[in-house]
Amino acid sequence: MTTPFLTIANASQTELVIKKSRFICSLQRISSEEDAQNFIKEVQAANRKANHNCFAYLVGDQDQVQRESDNGEPSGTAGVPILESLQMAKLHNVVAVVTRYFGGIKLGAGGLIRAYSNVTTEAVHRAGVVQRIKQLQIAITVSYRQHDALLYYLKEHQLAVSNEDYGVNVTTNVFINEATADDTIAQLQNRFNHQLEIQKMGSHFHEIPYNPAE
Repeated sequence: MTTPFLTIANASQTELVIKKSRFICSLQRISSEEDAQNFIKEVQAANRKANHNCFAYLVGDQDQVQRESDNGEPSGTAGVPILESLQMAKLHNVVAVVTRYFGGIKLGAGGLIRAYSNVTTEAVHRAGVVQRIKQLQIAITVSYRQHDALLYYLKEHQLAVSNEDYGVNVTTNVFINEATADDTIAQLQNRFNHQLEIQKMGSHFHEIPYNPAE
């Protein structure tokens, strides 16, 4: 089974206050290490008075690039927990910057690790996670008489309709998983007694909400 490619659905920012210290996690999608570095600089510039701007990021389908920084915190108490939180969520192409405004009470190594880890995890939850899948668009041409039945079938099987064209017949454009495309088309033809005209169109990557319980 292929490991799913997961990333965050949206950029997010989450703040936790722990013993008067403010921990603010800023999360962003990226496509390159340059993107990550630019985002880190933006957060640093916006938080010049902060005590620390620690970060971690993962780039590539196989996380070919991984970086983390404690930015002045004790070694291993900030960058690594941030990175591990992203890894635990199995995310790719994402950068997290955790800004800390010190509140005057020391947390100790364990407290820092928990703080940086928890605020990153909370930011991921707030951002949401999507799975990138490769899909094939197919054009299904059907008579008006069978159009409603086709739409019902597509909804029942959770197949996404991109658009429809109305002419002598109706052409419904649908996204299906590329890996199971032939089986899906065969099932459609069987259901409609081979009365559908189905044409394969282009492939592209599509993102769907990710629920690990499914």
